[in-house]
Order: sequence, then structure tokens, then C-alpha cells
Amino acid sequence: MDEPTTAPEREAIWCPHVTVACVIADGDRFLMVEEDIRGELRINQPAGHLEDDETLASAACRETLEETGWEVALDHFIGVQQWHSPVHDHHIVRFAFAGHPVKHHPELPLDAGITRALWMSYADVAAHASRLRSPLVLTTIEDWLAGQRLPLSTLRSLLRRRGD
Repeated sequence: MDEPTTAPEREAIWCPHVTVACVIADGDRFLMVEEDIRGELRINQPAGHLEDDETLASAACRETLEETGWEVALDHFIGVQQWHSPVHDHHIVRFAFAGHPVKHHPELPLDAGITRALWMSYADVAAHASRLRSPLVLTTIEDWLAGQRLPLSTLRSLLRRRGD
């Protein structure tokens, strides 16, 4: 039987940031966001952090809606990516999904820091390489373009609400 960890031991446990991202394609264009990161405008996929009691898939749909005003349906799981952010000095474990647009909700306010949602071709995204939030942005689109698509059932969620 495992011994319970003490508070100092728990504090020493490394915990990466768990994030989700979506490649939402419409023809040859991809749904992207422009965001203000400390006064610099950066380009990213709709992406964000996994919240407590949330599945990875529902987090991806929520983040996309909050950042772009687009309701989306997920079609595939692209994969898991790991990256160390030198700017923030933390590790990111990113779960990437592919989906398609369902309905635009232009009346919804976009998340704080998001200046706009835009549709860009791969060439446009690649041309803005110096403005990308991270190298994961282009890598995720390239994985999708290369046909990397796993069934959503690849990810299983066994979440239970607190108190269940």
C-alpha cells in the first residue's frame, strides 16, 4: 500500500500545465486567434487550460467558443504535445483536437486578451511564424495536414463529480 504523501512532498511534485487546442478547418482556412500577450500581438489556435471536473474534449470546445465565438464539433484527436516555455519557465502538455465549425455566435464577448478571431490559410500562419504563441501552433496544423487523426475514443474520461 502506498504511503500518503506529506504536504512538503506534495509541493515538490512537478505538475505541468495541461492545455487543449483545436485545429478548426473550413476549406483551406484555419480558425485562429490573435491575442495580446504582454503588449505583443500573437497568433494561436483556440487553446487554453483544462479546468477541474472537465473532460479534455469539452475543454477544447469551451475554449474555442470563449476565444472565437464559434461553436464547434470535434471530429478527431490529433495527439499530445509537450513543450517547455522559456518565457514562462513551465512545461506545457497540450492535447490537440480537430473539428469543424458549427455555428458562429458574434454576440459573445471574446476572452480577455483575445483581440480577434480570424481565418487564415496555412501559408498565412507560416508567414507569421515570428508572431506565433509557440512552435506548437504550426506543428499542430502540420500534423493535421499530414493526416494525423485519431478517433476521439482514444481519450477516455472517467471523471466523477466531487461527492459522487
